[in-house]
Amino acid sequence: MSAGNDGVAIRARGLTKRFGALVAVDHVDLEVPGKHVYGFLGPNGSGKSTTIRMLCGLLTPSAGDIDVLGLNIPAQAEALRRRIGYMTQKFSLFEDLTVRENLEFMAEIQGVPRARAAGRVGELIEQYHFSDRQKQLAGTMSGGQKQRLALACAVIHEPELLFLDEPTSAVDPESRRDFWEKLFELADAGTTLLVSTHLMDEAERCHRLAILDQGVLVADGTPGELTRKLAGHTFIIETDEPRRAQRALVDAANVLGVAQVGNTLRVLTYAGDEPIADGAQQYLQQMLRKAGQPASVQAAQPNLEDVFVAVTRKSREQERMA
Repeated sequence: MSAGNDGVAIRARGLTKRFGALVAVDHVDLEVPGKHVYGFLGPNGSGKSTTIRMLCGLLTPSAGDIDVLGLNIPAQAEALRRRIGYMTQKFSLFEDLTVRENLEFMAEIQGVPRARAAGRVGELIEQYHFSDRQKQLAGTMSGGQKQRLALACAVIHEPELLFLDEPTSAVDPESRRDFWEKLFELADAGTTLLVSTHLMDEAERCHRLAILDQGVLVADGTPGELTRKLAGHTFIIETDEPRRAQRALVDAANVLGVAQVGNTLRVLTYAGDEPIADGAQQYLQQMLRKAGQPASVQAAQPNLEDVFVAVTRKSREQERMA
């Protein structure tokens, strides 16, 4: 089983990590459902890697409680290690070993029984499409091939829970797409996956995700739940002079963000407790008319990038006012 009786694989309460005066993770509450792909979205330095290292027992928290697969962490971290996999963006491979030798070595390190190891290595070579490359040195492979091999090594012992820390940052889009297919295959087979990323298109693939900003959990939900909260607050502006229109709006009250996308502008307005769709649309049109910029303003479907901008700017505004 990859989750407790209530279906939760990871539960953290008040999770905090301080490095001297720096608070890297600040009282994070987290629940990761079993057999899901759960995303950690946030910029570099937001606390994603520090949180993952605490959850898997590699780093002792300054405060808070952690339960992973029914084990108390870090007290039972040693018992947890046999039940989890961990893959980082650096692809921890032995480059002077072949594909097969990397898998055989990791099987031994992870304590896969000898009677099972040969069969398991063969399964992964076939499943991850290395049949014609099993004698190739890992150091001579492409980034996408190294990524696939690193994932195969991380699951050699069939872990119940897999941590992936920025695993696709060094590969091309096609390799990323193939990699995500492998992740969903693992989830379908019952593995729980926690994936950290700073890429919006990857976050949209997750069953559920948390957004971290400066060590604080600022949003948590399915991609659909998070984007629905911004309904009526995102707009597309078409104008002959998008740069001038952008300058007219970027510092306006009630405007959270203005981004140029091709020849159009994507505008995010303040997302308060009450929807203000009509008022916001009229407000934008008035601001553009005042600046002498005739434009078409149309409501747009919110996306995760809009969510990220909204929750992080709201969080920082609250911090300034505290």
